Amino acid sequence: MLASLFLIGASLTTPQMSVQAASQTIVEDSDGGMSRAVNRMVGGIVSYARWPEGTADTPRVMCVIGTPRLTNRMAPDVPGTGSVTVRRLSAGTVAGRSDCDILFLGRMAIADRRQLIAWVRGRPILTITDDDAACIYGAMFCLSNRTASLSFSVNLDAIARGPLRIDPRVLSIGRSAGGPP
Repeated sequence: MLASLFLIGASLTTPQMSVQAASQTIVEDSDGGMSRAVNRMVGGIVSYARWPEGTADTPRVMCVIGTPRLTNRMAPDVPGTGSVTVRRLSAGTVAGRSDCDILFLGRMAIADRRQLIAWVRGRPILTITDDDAACIYGAMFCLSNRTASLSFSVNLDAIARGPLRIDPRVLSIGRSAGGPP
């Protein structure tokens, strides 16, 4: 499954990780346009993730740590019948919890980010950030704001280290949300 991700899009390989650039979506030029785009993209990413327990319809909890750069109104728009509840937490309180299915990492100290990424390894927790466009700090998905568009990168190594399964079609999320083919 992960091998097919290498075949789609341009990839950048470093000694420690493989990052897959994915499609982008156009951001509406209106109040809240970026928030809607971020929430659609995050919801789409969540819909392509499969946890070891539960089904696609199982409600998930997203813990937001730090300050998101792209929107302060996190409310993932998951297609279908899935849903995501959002909780804002501090970096110090997350590691002791077992109810976070998704970590959204905003702006925070690099030491806190590294500690959280190390804690997540091997756990069924999806990691998404909007504060590491190059995806070098270990999150699975990294959102990036470009002129009038939102894109994401996929850190294949981070995905491979955990028990979550990510459908290779996740790379088409940006296209289906209104971006270029």
